[in-house]
Amino acid sequence: MTLKEELKIGDLPILITKRKNQKNLYIRINPPEGDVTISSPLGLSSEDIRLYVLKRLPDINKVRDKMIAQERQSKREYVSGESHYLWGKPYRLQVIYEGKRHTIEKTPTKIIMTVPEGTSLQTREKYFNEWYRKELKSVLDSVAVQCETKTGIYPKEYRIKNMRTRWGTCNIDKRRIWINLQLAKKPPECLEYVVIHELVHLIEKNHTNRFYELVEEFCPTWKEARRILDTMPLEHLESGVDF
Repeated sequence: MTLKEELKIGDLPILITKRKNQKNLYIRINPPEGDVTISSPLGLSSEDIRLYVLKRLPDINKVRDKMIAQERQSKREYVSGESHYLWGKPYRLQVIYEGKRHTIEKTPTKIIMTVPEGTSLQTREKYFNEWYRKELKSVLDSVAVQCETKTGIYPKEYRIKNMRTRWGTCNIDKRRIWINLQLAKKPPECLEYVVIHELVHLIEKNHTNRFYELVEEFCPTWKEARRILDTMPLEHLESGVDF
């Protein structure tokens, strides 16, 4: 059973989703405009939620202000002259229309995409995301091994998904970790941080003090990686922030 309702604290509207089987309350700040959503147990009253949000309001407003002010790239059209990131470095895109097959290759300064004449925007985007997926998987395999060795924590599998609101997520019961496709655009240390973050969830479900102590132990540079994720230019599919 799921119920939805709206709560307003000052000028801040909040969409609340209450679920029967949920045990904890989660606050999420969603890009690009910093919309606030809450998921909570079904039995938690609106007044209890209001009081909880009021306690966290300074932190919520701080994250919202940063998110709204963060630089964003324009919508990608996948045409020559655009700037696209790979592992934290910007490359100039060159699109060549010829032949019957598509290829994508990288030079020191450019990404060259060759596609048949008349290839649509949607298809060019699909090819580009497929290329990003291959790039991410090739690095993820080695990063995962390194992170598992550091932590002594081993999931059953990793999967890649183009996610709108999270850099990574973890299915604890199935011991499956999902990694956001968008991490192929960020520096490699960001991928390491996200993998360790999700691995730690397998032994510490919630964002407790112990959780962050373990992340700090396994990834001492995690705050810098998080800073990079918070300050690099965002695109249209980017992560929100959970409380």
